Amino acid sequence: MEVRGVTPPILFHFGPVEVTGTVVYSAVTSGGLITLALLVRRGLLQSPSAWPVAAEMLVEHFEDLMRDMFGCDPRPYSPLVVTLALFIAAANLIGLVPGLHSPTADFSTTAALAIIVFLAVPYYGIRAKGLRGYLRHYLQPTPLLLPFEIISEVSRTLALAVRLFGNVMSEELVLAVLLSLAGLLVPVPIMMLAVLTSVVQAYIFAVLTVVYLSAAVRHR
Repeated sequence: MEVRGVTPPILFHFGPVEVTGTVVYSAVTSGGLITLALLVRRGLLQSPSAWPVAAEMLVEHFEDLMRDMFGCDPRPYSPLVVTLALFIAAANLIGLVPGLHSPTADFSTTAALAIIVFLAVPYYGIRAKGLRGYLRHYLQPTPLLLPFEIISEVSRTLALAVRLFGNVMSEELVLAVLLSLAGLLVPVPIMMLAVLTSVVQAYIFAVLTVVYLSAAVRHR
């Protein structure tokens, strides 16, 4: 495992473009998830196996959560929420492999994920309520709260990015120190705990996304 610091290293140049480790590991994570999705799809079409069942349970869990919070059909929102959960979990876990680096330990990655959520909220809100209906919620219960609503939108986006970045980076740092001091075997229980926390961080990010979407699309 490597701790790269705040600025990710430049691995190579693609013409004038500098390709960092974060870009490479993000591409590896995305490619792995796409491959897994194709395998799951093939399994769903041919014969039952553990992966399709696990994927179906994950989707059903988030759809049940969204159905309770939104009060409407959750299927339009499932691709965004489930994809975020899977990508963040895989990106967190890849950093537990010695020599590899979690893309989510780079603030640029977590900021990009938070911006996706930031943009998705008004997009789905306008689709569900129309432009006027969505903008009206900024003025409720009184127009005096408009500045605070705007500040809340920005601050929660920043909080999403900083929370995930801080947790993953500190986790990598602690594990790297343990590995350098104790070797590969002694920190195994700590690494198992890190697997759990990596998955939990992905779940928290996805659940917060559901909460933000719920405020935008729910009809009061």
